Amino acid sequence: MLYTKSIIKPKISGDGLRISIMSRHTLNDGVTPDPRISADSYEVWRKDLAPPAKLIGDYYKRGLPWTEYERRYLAFLQQADISSKVQELARDALVQDITLLCIEEDAAQCHRRLLAEECQRYQPQLQVEHKS
Repeated sequence: MLYTKSIIKPKISGDGLRISIMSRHTLNDGVTPDPRISADSYEVWRKDLAPPAKLIGDYYKRGLPWTEYERRYLAFLQQADISSKVQELARDALVQDITLLCIEEDAAQCHRRLLAEECQRYQPQLQVEHKS
């Protein structure tokens, strides 16, 4: 099972392996550590699956529309060197519960949802659930 959840939500036993897919664990200034996130918030940090810094900046600082952000993040995930990592994550989620974590409260406009759906594209039998 592959879950998605905000990293600031408490850890529960049903989360399985908690993987942060954030590029950084800071406040919006990019420097100050976010006090809501600690090393106990996740077990694994996969920065390699986080959106590229330019894409994050274009979205948060330059007003890139969500549809374009989504298109560009999916294109990033489909690059050969990244897609092999996505496929590995999808295979891992078939044998153990994994929760993908990001700061957004709602998965609807969050890259963790897009990554989970991309995993499901590689492993159609993979079940995905977005926790609140």
